[in-house]
Amino acid sequence: MAQTHARTFDDLVAEGASVPTAGWDFSWFEGRATEARPSWGYARSMSARLTAATAVLEVQTGGGEVLDHALATAAPHRPPLVVATEGWAPNVAKATALLHPRGVPVVASPDDAPLPFADGAFDLVVSRHPVEPHWDEITRVLAPGGTYFAQHVGPGSVFELVEYFLGPQPEEGRNHRHPDRERADAEAAGLEIVDLRAERLRMEFHDIGAVVHFLRKVVWMVPGFTVERYRDRLRDLHELIESEGPFVAHSARHLFDARKPHH
Repeated sequence: MAQTHARTFDDLVAEGASVPTAGWDFSWFEGRATEARPSWGYARSMSARLTAATAVLEVQTGGGEVLDHALATAAPHRPPLVVATEGWAPNVAKATALLHPRGVPVVASPDDAPLPFADGAFDLVVSRHPVEPHWDEITRVLAPGGTYFAQHVGPGSVFELVEYFLGPQPEEGRNHRHPDRERADAEAAGLEIVDLRAERLRMEFHDIGAVVHFLRKVVWMVPGFTVERYRDRLRDLHELIESEGPFVAHSARHLFDARKPHH
């Protein structure tokens, strides 16, 4: 019997509730939850883009992990100027500690605020899983001919888990972040879409502690989630996993490659 299965519901929930949630490092889930990766390999692809750029902005860097990895891969051909923004204070501190040694300033800037940079300041803007892409601002800070290269969360992502706790969700919620809608918004802001790809990817949660940690970390999945509020539902899900195996959900991801025209 696997070690996690031998542990009690209360033990697993307590562990999932106590693990720090700052940053986008998901290594704690090793052996407890899995998520298939998109075929395009975003961090690797971002590294290749960095080697051809001169001034780069990462929007909503989280804990800086993806940018740090991409810069390490791109070295010594990294761009001379790299800046990141982040809106959540714990992540600002985490990203600064990680990126400062690489000469990357992290600017504390609310996710919904105008980007604190001049028009045309960057030839490459990148982002992994922005809360909401602010197309007008992205277009404004891009130089003519510059590129927005990002991986977004798609519609209905992990909705099997969301609906387990919240019940059936309205169609509007399911279609939020739809790539076709985001394409239209990007084009309305003046960007040309070079490439847009979407994939749905299998996720498995192997124990209830992983579910608790995930919902604490990705706070918009089940707004206001606490162990106390959902204890009965968590216990039911724990028993389901124990009897039937991993809880399966599907994440949605899409890759944006967009360009600001020269004219």
